[in-house]
Amino acid sequence: MTKILALDASTDACSVALHIDGKESHIFELAAKSHTQRLLPMVDEILSTANCHLKNLDAIAFGRGPGSFTGLRICMGIVQGLAFGANLPVIPISTLQAMAKGFITDNPQTSLPIMVALDARMEEIYWGLFSAEKIPQALSEEHVMKPADVVAHPNLHELSKNFIAVGPGWHYPDLQNTIPEQQVQHIHPNAKDILALALNEYTQGNLVSILDAQPVYLRDSVSWKKRERIRSSSIFD
Repeated sequence: MTKILALDASTDACSVALHIDGKESHIFELAAKSHTQRLLPMVDEILSTANCHLKNLDAIAFGRGPGSFTGLRICMGIVQGLAFGANLPVIPISTLQAMAKGFITDNPQTSLPIMVALDARMEEIYWGLFSAEKIPQALSEEHVMKPADVVAHPNLHELSKNFIAVGPGWHYPDLQNTIPEQQVQHIHPNAKDILALALNEYTQGNLVSILDAQPVYLRDSVSWKKRERIRSSSIFD
């Protein structure tokens, strides 16, 4: 009798998913720059449709990053409000792992490692390498790098093109030269995949207090401040 709500706003996509005693529902939208307006109403919609009250949940899962700095902050803020208000534990899930899970669910015959890449802007990508298991396991740390540095990374050389490239970060020309076995760019983190991973974490007792939950940006504060200055100056150009 498990009830878990999952949220994600780490990219241009915005999504929520709900698991209630084996039954699942989800809502997914491409909602660039409107996460603030859409995410909480989506939560209200999915809970009310299922006739489920927040206080009846066992936990809240969320995409903890990496991803859009603004999107992660919006999602984190909403999760904090919901979890504090209902005294619920949370389950942070890697957005890169969720994308690998989404690909595996749609391609169950997959056996090759999956390298997930998200565009991090500033001519960099977030990336991580995962196994093709039903619950994909991390085969590398999660990184933020320039595409040319990714191409030179030992993990990529060890794969010898025997991997699957997943995610919009693969649009950079330097990465096109790696020639993976398969490439699928049009994939976003999705709360339904975060939910699937969260259910596995829940059964293992891997829950944390909202006081201890943090988004994963990968970039340091100096890089973010530089990015904000660039964006601010461009407004007045």
